[in-house]
Amino acid sequence: MPVDDVPVPQGPADALAAVVALRRRADQMEDAAVEQAVRAGWGWPQVAEALGVTRQAVHKKHAKRLIAAGATPRRRR
Repeated sequence: MPVDDVPVPQGPADALAAVVALRRRADQMEDAAVEQAVRAGWGWPQVAEALGVTRQAVHKKHAKRLIAAGATPRRRR
């Protein structure tokens, strides 16, 4: 299904390569957005709700990277 101003890949190899590139970019965008949210004071529950996943899922995916980057989510009070 064509999207405005986005070229339609020709053939399955190009289409699949485009899917891989989009997934990589989406992962990069998610990483940056989660780090931004955590640095802004969001907790895991808020981030999880915004992403439509569980708190445990977002913690498992992002916690180690954020701790290594010096960004830690606020604790529940």
